[in-house]
Amino acid sequence: MKIGIIGDGAIGRYVAQHLSAEAHVIITRAERLDAREPPAVHRVARAEDVPEDTDLMIDCAGHQALEQYGVPLLERGLPLITVSVGALADASLHARLAEAARAGGTKLHLASGAIGALDCLQAAKVGGLERVRYVGRKPPKGWRGSPAEDTLNLDTLDTAATHFEGTARDAARLYPKNANVAAAVALAGIGFDATQVRLIADPLVSANIHEIEASGAFGAFRFRIEGKALPDNPKSSALAAMSAVAAIQRHQDPIGF
Repeated sequence: MKIGIIGDGAIGRYVAQHLSAEAHVIITRAERLDAREPPAVHRVARAEDVPEDTDLMIDCAGHQALEQYGVPLLERGLPLITVSVGALADASLHARLAEAARAGGTKLHLASGAIGALDCLQAAKVGGLERVRYVGRKPPKGWRGSPAEDTLNLDTLDTAATHFEGTARDAARLYPKNANVAAAVALAGIGFDATQVRLIADPLVSANIHEIEASGAFGAFRFRIEGKALPDNPKSSALAAMSAVAAIQRHQDPIGF
């Protein structure tokens, strides 16, 4: 397969390294070449410039990139995997991406990102989910550059403090760089407006901790994961990057989940 990548940040570089010869094109405004890139990779600045023989695209560049490039790529009939799940909290963008995928006869695939148990949520939704709650807990430095700074002093915090409690839609809107997990949980389960979210800054933890609590006709479950960041970027989840590669592998495998 010939695979294209949107973005050349920490997650994009991780994906490119794991694709080796399959990395085909990178959509980026940067002209520099990364020494770790496959030598035959092309760099372009527009979705329209992606070569016709590209088989699959993967978005690793955030909400704005999905909004800018997703529609034209899907309209061309290119299947697209994204880790920018939080962008779909924008109902208008969600509708435009869905219409573009239908027009192109293709699909926007959502990578699981930094969380798991989404297959369990999807299955439980069939029988009826009554309650889904996501709790995100990170060290104070993990919330820098977010609205958490408006309510907490992240430099002097000495005990765990909640800085957001509300719906997954509001979390994804207010924390575009931090709430992709909340969005993924919402999409797999009972939706953006019914899923409850709590975000916590905790100086006593060193990992990013994600918890899902769900109950319904199936029973109840609680899932917890402690994730590490990529070495290249302390704000990028290692598991999110791994989930992007795994999503590509699922697309290629003749048998699999």
